[in-house]
Amino acid sequence: MQVGPFETASIIVAAAALAGYLNHLTVKLPQTIALTLTGVAASIMVIVIDAIFPQANLARVAGKFMESIDFRSALLNVMLSFLLFAGALHIDLQEMRRGKWLIGVLSTAGVAISTLIVASGFWGLTAMLGLGVPFQWCLVFGALISPTDPVAVIALLQKTAAPPLLKTTVAAESLFNDGFGVVIFTIVLGAAVSGQPLGPLAGARLFAVEAGGGVALGLALGFVGFFMMRTIEDYATEALISVALTMAGYSIAVPLGVSGPVAMAVAGVVIGNFAVTRAMSEKTREHLLAFWDLVDHILNATLFLLIGLQGLALMGHWGLLVVGLASVPLVLVARAMSVLPPLAVWRRLISIRQAFPILTWGGLRGGLCIAMALSLPNTPMRDVVLASTYVVVMFSVIVQGITIDGVIKRTLKRSAAVG
Repeated sequence: MQVGPFETASIIVAAAALAGYLNHLTVKLPQTIALTLTGVAASIMVIVIDAIFPQANLARVAGKFMESIDFRSALLNVMLSFLLFAGALHIDLQEMRRGKWLIGVLSTAGVAISTLIVASGFWGLTAMLGLGVPFQWCLVFGALISPTDPVAVIALLQKTAAPPLLKTTVAAESLFNDGFGVVIFTIVLGAAVSGQPLGPLAGARLFAVEAGGGVALGLALGFVGFFMMRTIEDYATEALISVALTMAGYSIAVPLGVSGPVAMAVAGVVIGNFAVTRAMSEKTREHLLAFWDLVDHILNATLFLLIGLQGLALMGHWGLLVVGLASVPLVLVARAMSVLPPLAVWRRLISIRQAFPILTWGGLRGGLCIAMALSLPNTPMRDVVLASTYVVVMFSVIVQGITIDGVIKRTLKRSAAVG
């Protein structure tokens, strides 16, 4: 039987639902961690069964199944738009205005600084190991691994007494650095593939067009949606309008040459702070937010299961795990060095004592990094970058994801005791 897109999606969603159900009944880990571990366990099980029963040839079957999933299109072109829009609905615009410069610098300059630090370290690391990765491809790795995805961190912070501005900063920075990170990745990948050096001015111009155009498109879409929702009172139609904005908006962004992820994040902020609060009844508001929470839940469940299953893509490349393991501290140091200067500048606005450890250790890497790595063309450099990305993401989701709750509690407790 040929497995088509619908069957593939059905298998993944069913597996995610079963894994989530079993996790809820037993160990009760955070869902993102449980689903990732399920995917890893499934990958290991395939390898073990093949080692014991070579005739089973499960790795080939599973590998073909994973190859049938266009991870780049599924995440970058579909899931990311919905995830960013859903997350942006909960951003408090008033708090965001208070910290707009800090959030803006963390989301743009912070990603750029992290990209350069990771690229420089990765270049030296691969040179020492005799891999000789060109610096342009090291920039590609730096760009794809710098965007953060702290889904679990945002959820944990909402349950604490953390200052509202800290919650907004963590949420908004993660949303917008995803969008801006895709822009930087696209620019440096184009330079690496073409082999032509990219000057700072040319890079800045491309960034301004894609990112600035994405912001403008997002504002336009958001306010169109707001005006439409303000003229009716029907929660089903208003939910449909929000879905149409997300799907049509990304489709419009591609031919315009602007960033679809940035546009969706901005549109979500507009809808969440204008349409939800000023254009809806309480009943419509509850239905709309519940709908998007469900969308967010389903997409995150399937996404993190897919991350774990990507271990199958690394079969045959186990020697590159050394590079990946060495990249973990490099990425953490780059994250710390990229968030500390902005926090120091705006220390009167937000406590460094609270924000620095949470933003650094809570800067988890997720499916976006994997998707960008899988989208790389088939060159000798792809295997090195993909292996390193997978190891960093696994460490981030599992180790940082499991321990971040304790880090948040200790940080806030220590800060309260000092204050």
